[in-house]
Amino acid sequence: MNLKIGTFNLFQFCSPSFSFYTKKEKFSKEDFQEKKSWIKEQILKMNCDFIGFQEVFSQDELKDLVLECGFKEFIVVDEPKLDDKNQVFKTTTVGFASKFPIKQVEKVSRADNFTFAREPIKAIISLENDLNLTIYVAHLKSNRLNEFEYKFTQNSTFEEKIEKFHIAQKNNYSLSLKQRIDEAKTLHFDIKREKNPSILVCDLNDKEFSITIEALTNKRFYIKDLKKDDYILFDSYYLAPKEIYNPHPEAKEIKRTPTSYFVGYGNTLDFIFVSKNLKNSIKKYKVFDEHLQKNKNGSLKQSDHAQVICEIEI
Repeated sequence: MNLKIGTFNLFQFCSPSFSFYTKKEKFSKEDFQEKKSWIKEQILKMNCDFIGFQEVFSQDELKDLVLECGFKEFIVVDEPKLDDKNQVFKTTTVGFASKFPIKQVEKVSRADNFTFAREPIKAIISLENDLNLTIYVAHLKSNRLNEFEYKFTQNSTFEEKIEKFHIAQKNNYSLSLKQRIDEAKTLHFDIKREKNPSILVCDLNDKEFSITIEALTNKRFYIKDLKKDDYILFDSYYLAPKEIYNPHPEAKEIKRTPTSYFVGYGNTLDFIFVSKNLKNSIKKYKVFDEHLQKNKNGSLKQSDHAQVICEIEI
């Protein structure tokens, strides 16, 4: 059985009856209808069995839309905070659509005094032959204040990342980074305990090679005596066969397609991670970024993120 799962940051999915963050930020009826039409078109192109959504304000409208697209179930686990007086949403949520029965929804276990910036979804999916699959949908804390945060590359060592992270903690460089790391830690230990094959789709709000990914995926982040990386989650991009579209045979390098841009520079912020027992099951990975090729900043009537899908053989 081949299954396709996607992640889709909707970019302020908020019906015209409400504003998002400030009173002046809202859609006209025409613009929101145009946005919904574009989202529906993208969902049909993605052709997924499961999609995790980020930046969901208007949950009922999204539910109606995904049911129109052939999904059987849609769930949320939290409500956005609303300023009733001004009809302004102050926080956003994640959502999850499935074409398979959702057997159970569980709360991600965490310390009593800890809260996520956006509550993640943990859904147990019932597949054929009594097989269960656990899917997490997350949207980690963003750096809205543009506080100082380190940037790492593929050449950055684990030791360098840990050292600089400890400096950032000690000097209180970024409260956003601290929250994001705590969210990654909480997901790490919940996924580590999970017995079912597991998938995490997320807007990580941090880049490839970041310390956040180490906290999310690598046991070495927690066990000082480990000398080698030991992962519980794997980035599906690196597990999928690469499709090379290259008019110049001598140029062998394959570059990862960004899912978001900042001042013209592309980053990967949207990820699909899989547990070790799915590591050899990835058949396809694809980024839907046609709208960003036309406008790197994205558009409120579309999205400022690309959509990502992964095909898995169960």
